[in-house]
Amino acid sequence: MNNKILALLTLSSVALSGCGLFGDDGTFRDRSGDYREARELPPIVVPEHLDDDTVGQLYPIPAIPETNVLEEFDGAPRPQPLSENNLTEVVKIQSLSDQRWILSNRGPAEIWPRVRNILNRSGIPTERAEASQGLLETVWLEFKGDSTYNHRYRFYIQPGVQVNSTEIRVLHDRVTKEQVSKDQWPEESVDDAREKEMVDILANALAGDATSGTVSLLAQSIGGDQRVEFVTPSVADPYLLIKLDYDRAWASVAYSLSRGHFTTADQDQSAGLFYVNHTLEPEPDPDMWFRGWFGRGVRNLDVNYSIKLIRSDDGIQVRVLDKDGGGVDRTEAIRLLRDLRANLS
Repeated sequence: MNNKILALLTLSSVALSGCGLFGDDGTFRDRSGDYREARELPPIVVPEHLDDDTVGQLYPIPAIPETNVLEEFDGAPRPQPLSENNLTEVVKIQSLSDQRWILSNRGPAEIWPRVRNILNRSGIPTERAEASQGLLETVWLEFKGDSTYNHRYRFYIQPGVQVNSTEIRVLHDRVTKEQVSKDQWPEESVDDAREKEMVDILANALAGDATSGTVSLLAQSIGGDQRVEFVTPSVADPYLLIKLDYDRAWASVAYSLSRGHFTTADQDQSAGLFYVNHTLEPEPDPDMWFRGWFGRGVRNLDVNYSIKLIRSDDGIQVRVLDKDGGGVDRTEAIRLLRDLRANLS
């Protein structure tokens, strides 16, 4: 008798706990769209004579950036485009003109402790470490076979142009062994060969240390603000603001346009213009190499957009225009700029 009662209670409990899981016909109810029916409720109003410090928004709804809401979707929206190198760790040395730096597709909060560990393992003491500025400075070092100079290095660790990436620059300095020290760092490396040697050593060490997953909480804002900002004025056209010199910004945009859904038909660096096609599935043009040898006009080129770089006091503005230099729809411009932003490097 007791066993029968227990069984009935158990069945009742299961039936009650399953309330809402089944539809009217007894089958499982699809709840995937229930979130669409959710409604925001007004906040609780606490009487003035009572303490309301502990009452607040349990699930606050954050403001949604304009760049994330472009159109209505029937189903799940398209995810944000990722850089092509984002899924696997990449460490490489890049150069432009007389500049040289290490690029990693890991954030500064992860690269900062890894660089410090590499220096410690190599027996290179640091004299200064400023995480907020992204600076590491070594003590004066003596190298075997060099009886004339002492050397030191400064490492700049900054957010990269690529999304969630890091750039590391190295500055070399030296003094004669008779000279005790000096306070000022040079603007450029005293010995370019020594700088290149350290860059190679550090890049190889980072590539071989890819399994490290340490993250520094002190380095969350290392090296300052992001160097690429998505600007969406309410009364003006959206644009990307790249906080780099013009030549570096031009090279970065050119790199991005060679990937993703863009195909560059022509370009004019002095005017700051790229003439491009943008499609969801770009097809290579077998005659594109031939076109680049003749002329700068675009009247006979099959393009649908132009990308313009404009110098400003804050940096380089990157704007999307139509093929004739006119404005485009705001939603369309944001979508294209997002695609362009994903592969900047």
